[in-house]
Amino acid sequence: MKRSDKRIFLATATMHGEEEKYIKEAFDTNWVTTVGKNIDEVERLVAEYMGMKYAVGLSCGTSALHLATKLAGEKLYGQAKPNEGTLAGHRVFASDMTFDASINPIAYEDGEAIFLDTEYDTWNTDPKALEKAIEMYPDVKLLVMVHLYGTPGKIEEIKDICDKHGILIVEDACESLGAKYKYKGEWMETGRFGDYGCISFNGNKIITGSAGGMFLTDNKDDADKVRKWSTQSRENAFWYQHEEVGYNYRMSNIIAGIIRGQMPYLDEHIRRKTEIYNRYKEGLKGLPVHVNPYDEEKSVPNFWLSCMIIDEEAMCKQVRDDHKALYIHEKGKSCPTEILEKLEECNMEGRPIWKPMHAQPIYRTNKFVTAKGNGRGQSNAYIDRGKAQDVGMDIFTRGLCLPSDIKMTAEQQDMVIATIKECFE
Repeated sequence: MKRSDKRIFLATATMHGEEEKYIKEAFDTNWVTTVGKNIDEVERLVAEYMGMKYAVGLSCGTSALHLATKLAGEKLYGQAKPNEGTLAGHRVFASDMTFDASINPIAYEDGEAIFLDTEYDTWNTDPKALEKAIEMYPDVKLLVMVHLYGTPGKIEEIKDICDKHGILIVEDACESLGAKYKYKGEWMETGRFGDYGCISFNGNKIITGSAGGMFLTDNKDDADKVRKWSTQSRENAFWYQHEEVGYNYRMSNIIAGIIRGQMPYLDEHIRRKTEIYNRYKEGLKGLPVHVNPYDEEKSVPNFWLSCMIIDEEAMCKQVRDDHKALYIHEKGKSCPTEILEKLEECNMEGRPIWKPMHAQPIYRTNKFVTAKGNGRGQSNAYIDRGKAQDVGMDIFTRGLCLPSDIKMTAEQQDMVIATIKECFE
């Protein structure tokens, strides 16, 4: 295996020079705070790109998810007491295979997440699991839905189900800025389909401010409420007056300067990410693996991260506990642990697939629903009920994220592909 002289990263920021200009503008005008022209311009640029009326700049994607989830709870169940969350005593349907920042806001607001299994077609929430969950828990009126790694989920099916049952949607588009989905014959941006949309500008995202996030809505009252909450819920009084719990969640004018300089390059970044994905798809042909799938007729991902999954029969022996993993190499076979170890030895950064939330220690007592029903306790010592269904854990077991940095050269990517091929020898 050939080691790369330079580190080949999973995903890092790609700067273009204009970012520095807007940061300097903030310094020169002394708007080094959470108000200023950069914030105003970023909110305008994002709202225009998304085709939405309002975008509220926040400190990170997690703060956007928190305030969207809080707002949904207030819409459904009314204003909460200062010492309670808006979801206290209520359950929420949630995507299972995601980063925990998608889900933790449910806990912030004292709600209980019910995790919905994943489907193989896009690696996102299974509409059949959602339908089964509604049968089991008909009182639930909120869904937190994620577009994993920049790939749109089965939006039309999920939205139709939610509309039928009066379920609000918090749409986590933190990884999918710029991804598009054909809904009812019209191409639209992910982040537009939920009652509330959220995007992230974290340091490894397709557009970055080193941090930063955005709340998206077409409702002015909702935008005003989130803007208020994000600035400590200060009331319109000469002194500091507070009638609601607030947060220090507003976007910095410095961070906004970076994002302002990045936004004109979003489509260029997507083009480069697409090239990387297609090169993996072609270069890995002949191996018992597949790149992460998407609906080619109804979606255009932003390909934030290219991933792969190993065919079941081509998996070598691999075991994992909560912290470590072991494997035994077998000729013609491999596993994510082996491939990630070999990539690291060659100075290349990969990553495991997100471990499903229902398998995380913090959420192991939460409900988990598959397309067949209850996903907990599926085994039986006396009756053969076949293989237990858990699509998310299967993808986690067999899948991994590949180096997807925009600045990675074709020659560097060929080295990554060669390293993966050697793992199967």
